[in-house]
Amino acid sequence: MRNKKLFSHDEMTGITKWWHNNNDGTVTIETTQNVNPILESNKESYKETDKHTKWGEMSRVASIPLTIYYDLLKRGILNDETAMKKWLNSDEARPFRTRVGKI
Repeated sequence: MRNKKLFSHDEMTGITKWWHNNNDGTVTIETTQNVNPILESNKESYKETDKHTKWGEMSRVASIPLTIYYDLLKRGILNDETAMKKWLNSDEARPFRTRVGKI
């Protein structure tokens, strides 16, 4: 049985880190994030655009929580433009999109 203790919490980002004593001489740090505020903001932004809204060079297309950002980095998606575009157009990324359209 692992013992779980609060390691840190950042109110601004909603990120909480938990310290797990694995009772075998090892520990694990688990990172969680409350992404609900980001998802709600994304929904509102998405509703304000339509397929006829013009795209600019610096158009914001998504707002991605830090925990997802680091997961994309670990998966090799973040720094691969083709993979990132594919991910942004996927169902997995839909909650993070802030505008209508295909990238």
